[in-house]
Amino acid sequence: MAKQVRTIYIDDLTGDQSDDVKTVRFGVDGREYEIDLNAENHDKLTNLLNPYILAARRRGRSAPTARKAAASTSADSATVREWAKQQGFEVSERGRVPANVRASYEKAHAKKN
Repeated sequence: MAKQVRTIYIDDLTGDQSDDVKTVRFGVDGREYEIDLNAENHDKLTNLLNPYILAARRRGRSAPTARKAAASTSADSATVREWAKQQGFEVSERGRVPANVRASYEKAHAKKN
């Protein structure tokens, strides 16, 4: 038996169904909001907020994906911990692996490659 599931987005302001409805996230006074808007209403919101956005300061991390990518290229923490224990380093079972331990691990494994 085949099943087809369709998600229909409806503009929260007009109630209209459209293929161009997208969810827009924004924040005001420390609260986060999201609203589904068609292209026309999205443009209206953007034009209304644009002067405030241009004058505002950005908060938070600017590139969280870059940080994740960098972390994923380095060795797995569990692997580093196991190696460190075998080498006589004192490491905790949880939390961040100390930088000097990770550097020693990477140095030792760079020689092998």
